Amino acid sequence: MQSGSSGPPGSGLKSVRRSPRLSPQCSGKEEKRGSDLQEVKRRGKMEKSKEEEEMSDRLKTLDLSSRTAASGTGLVYSEVFTRFWNPWISSFAENPDRVTSIMEELKKQDLLSCCVRVEPREATEEELLLVHTKPYVDLMRSTQTMTDSELRTLSETYDSVFIHTETFHAAVLAVGSVLQLVDQVMTSDLRNGFAVVRPPGHHAQAGEANGYSMFNNVAIAARYARTRCSVSRVLIVDWDVHHGQGIQYLFQEDPSVLYFSIHRYERGEYWPHLSESSSQFVGSGQAEGTNINLPWNKTEMTDSDYITAFQQLLLPVAYEFQPQLVLVSAGFDSAVGDPKGGMCVSPQCFHVLTQMLMCLAEGRLVLALEGGYNLQSTAEGAAACVRALLGGVCPHLTPPTAPCDSALQSISETMSALYPYWASLQILEGSSLAEQEVKRTTNDKSTKQTNLPPPVTTTTGLVYDEKMMEHLNMWDRHHPEQPQRICKIFSKHQQLGLVERCQRIPARLATEEELARCHSVEHIELMKTTAVMKPRELHRLGAGFNSIYINNQSFQCAQLAAGGCLNAVERILTGQVSNGVAIVRPPGHHAETDSPCGFCLFNTAALTARHAQKLSQDPPLRVLILDWDVHHGNGTQHMFEDDDSVLYISLHRYDNGTFFPSSEDAASSRVGVSQGMGYNVNIAWNGGRMGDSDYLAAFHHVVMPIATEFNPGLVLVSAGFDAARGDPLGGYNVTPEGYAHLTHLLMSLAGGRVLLILEGGYNLCSISESMAMCTSVLLGDPPPSLTTPRIPVHRSAVATINEVIQHHAPYWRSLRICIPESVRAMLPSPKHRGKRHSKEKAKELDKLPLPPTGQEDTSAEQSLEQLTRGLAGLDIAQSSANHSPPTSTPVCGARPKVHLITEQVTCKDEVKAESGELTAGQNQSVESVPHQPSQAVAVVTSESDAVGPGVGPETAGACGWSKSQVSLDTMFGGQTDATLYVVDPLPWCPHLDAVKPLPASGIDVLRFCQDCGSNSENWTCLTCYQVYCGRYVNEHMVTHGIVSEHPLVLSFSDLSVWCYLCEAYVHNQVLFEAKNAAHCSKFGEEIPPRT
Repeated sequence: MQSGSSGPPGSGLKSVRRSPRLSPQCSGKEEKRGSDLQEVKRRGKMEKSKEEEEMSDRLKTLDLSSRTAASGTGLVYSEVFTRFWNPWISSFAENPDRVTSIMEELKKQDLLSCCVRVEPREATEEELLLVHTKPYVDLMRSTQTMTDSELRTLSETYDSVFIHTETFHAAVLAVGSVLQLVDQVMTSDLRNGFAVVRPPGHHAQAGEANGYSMFNNVAIAARYARTRCSVSRVLIVDWDVHHGQGIQYLFQEDPSVLYFSIHRYERGEYWPHLSESSSQFVGSGQAEGTNINLPWNKTEMTDSDYITAFQQLLLPVAYEFQPQLVLVSAGFDSAVGDPKGGMCVSPQCFHVLTQMLMCLAEGRLVLALEGGYNLQSTAEGAAACVRALLGGVCPHLTPPTAPCDSALQSISETMSALYPYWASLQILEGSSLAEQEVKRTTNDKSTKQTNLPPPVTTTTGLVYDEKMMEHLNMWDRHHPEQPQRICKIFSKHQQLGLVERCQRIPARLATEEELARCHSVEHIELMKTTAVMKPRELHRLGAGFNSIYINNQSFQCAQLAAGGCLNAVERILTGQVSNGVAIVRPPGHHAETDSPCGFCLFNTAALTARHAQKLSQDPPLRVLILDWDVHHGNGTQHMFEDDDSVLYISLHRYDNGTFFPSSEDAASSRVGVSQGMGYNVNIAWNGGRMGDSDYLAAFHHVVMPIATEFNPGLVLVSAGFDAARGDPLGGYNVTPEGYAHLTHLLMSLAGGRVLLILEGGYNLCSISESMAMCTSVLLGDPPPSLTTPRIPVHRSAVATINEVIQHHAPYWRSLRICIPESVRAMLPSPKHRGKRHSKEKAKELDKLPLPPTGQEDTSAEQSLEQLTRGLAGLDIAQSSANHSPPTSTPVCGARPKVHLITEQVTCKDEVKAESGELTAGQNQSVESVPHQPSQAVAVVTSESDAVGPGVGPETAGACGWSKSQVSLDTMFGGQTDATLYVVDPLPWCPHLDAVKPLPASGIDVLRFCQDCGSNSENWTCLTCYQVYCGRYVNEHMVTHGIVSEHPLVLSFSDLSVWCYLCEAYVHNQVLFEAKNAAHCSKFGEEIPPRT
């Protein structure tokens, strides 16, 4: 046996480094003298020991929070696995043909050459003892020399076991093979892997063989990863049709291992006939809740049943558990045609299930073969999993795509048993429509599909044309929908090497005939005439619409944006590319049939959907339009609300109708009209600053179940990134990593035919990073880990999700999960964030992160200052009961400055003039208030003082945008006659790395503006520490920010920090040094500590 070594350059051979336990065999000249032979052995042992020590050190020092780029799918197999069989029953189901048929199928589908072959090795006794007892291991080792009679006698002492003289050798090789993959995956030498091994393992117990299993391959691998690879949390997914009781017994008291088994049970009538295979066994001791049994109580369960279980049960819990490694007991006896399983799972389903798991643990995924006794189904199922691991696009699913009633009942029972242990499951209140018929007309006409397996490699198309930057606002250079949005995104793609990995798709002008598929002829003609209008006419025309600006190039840019997307969808539907991303502007989802709206001239996503349907002709292509822009896509909804061939799902900020577009049409209760009832899904957020947890919860429990049941042939994403953290208009906290996970979830639909179309998003850094992360996932990269610790789902998000479910459960069977009221009543309080009792808020204040502490101050004034400063960390997006929410401003709050700008804007000469300093008479930031009582009270002002002259509460922000405010009456015990308000700063922004160390001279708050000499309202730049006046004086700091591109500035008035690019105040520990220096200069002492 030869160790894996790299072939010569250009040889094309794929190889990996062998485990250090496989000592290289000497192939040199024969040693003539015994002493020389002993010396060679001694040196070999020393080298082996050194390599093992190095590997052990490497594994123990792994940083599992951020994974280096890993590539390649490992495949381990040995001819040894064919050397044992049942000596007494020649036609026994568990036989060598199981593994040979898999290898033949992999070769037939050209998958074998795409994998990295990994050398198998034997597990050591020490590794076997990680889960098995020594007497048992010794007994199994002794079987190698037993007679047939002794083997048969021993086999009959166990349940469903046969032992051959070669079984022990194969079993230890099977264990070692899985460990080989774990080593390679954990060190990022491989991305993932599949072990084609036998005998199976998941039934084996600590001291007992069981169910064809001698050693528990996956259980040993989990314990090995925990002890050898510094892995804190392991997820084991067992989709074999039989319950893996061996794994359950080994980890039922171990909270570091989450075990999920989906198996045939039939109320205990099916093997292994154990009561502990039921959903009621959830683990014990500290591990309660980490054992998940999903028992099927009938046969013939289909793809939709398994996928629903993964979407609504496994994935929510797994995201909350946050595993660092995922192991799969991959049995294929649930596949259609299996003589033992009796289920109807297709190979395509196994591909989808594997793809769904690849979003966990940064893609660290190892599958090990368990059961499967129909040779063809087992081979095709295993090949589908390998194709998924290699990054192949998901295949189309065949109807039925709705789960059956028995599956929903089983899922509901398991979720009810786990309900007390997982906050991610406590989101659901349960539907009361389980027995009612589905109201909507079921359209089972599916998109024409081929029986050919999907390609192994994915190709992503990319649309970008800098000509679309010619659309700009000539009257307000500070307008958020600026040309630089697309060039910054494209530049980020170039920087990360994504452009060269994509296939460029040229943009073209959409024809008037194509535009007329969604827009009236009058609207098209009006937009066309803008190409020759004079500036005054353009300004007058734009002012007549809601949040619209137009210049002479706008019509052509909008044509390019639409035409580029039409080109992209043509490439996707014809198979030239697998998926695509369109970096286009102006955005489109607000545009109505006969008018522009909200920065949008033509509805790009709607036009793309209609174009795709025209290309597919009969039957009409079923299209999902998923809109995650923070604003509701009113135009898209109105165009398709009576059409059952287009499913429109929008996740947007609603705030009870006060957020743009400020229409009740965006409410969750609007489900479509006529034939389209049930096909319009509005997930309308009310209050709270929604982030990754909230969006993922909506995807798991609403978006993906409905979308899977709809079974689209194409997915279009209105990909606005104004819900991203740091966006000046959205006010939400979705991270780039969060968008990556949402994209990955959508890729299980429509055979992977997904097109992302840029909509909104106005923080240049956030939109660039977010869209680049989405493109990376489309290219097949695993989504990175989400931020830790995981933030619980917001209470108002829980309310919204349940409201949507109640409105749509009549139309979609997959939403009919039922959690009994008695189960929900048992919980003292769900583990969600959001508005709480005042006593709970007071406790939360005591837990806020603090700057470095100094001497204690226990005065009453200091306590008031502490309370005021602590308010910055609270989630205060929800107004108090007696404070009505402000009326929404036009989308993005574009300001009515009118001075003509004629220069051509390019990416190199970026122009973005955000404004926003806060003067002494306005709302003030709360994070750095001096300790004097008068200063502490100054941070909260009456409503009349909170805004400038003639400005309503909704425009109290320093930039003219809507700012979240909260009434503080109750927080101060009602001791003030006026209503009090406080600005809610961002706890983080993506530009904090621009903050530089303090200059040697420190900060002098008495310095004058370096341009005009003013000292009435000055700021210092936290990058270069120059001092200039604010926008309410002569705007010299605004000018400095534009010219220098330095984003963060500190106010000498109230010591708040403003970020120009985020258009928001920021409060973060990174800023403490500068704030403390300014505080010393202003008050002669450091910022006082909290007691």
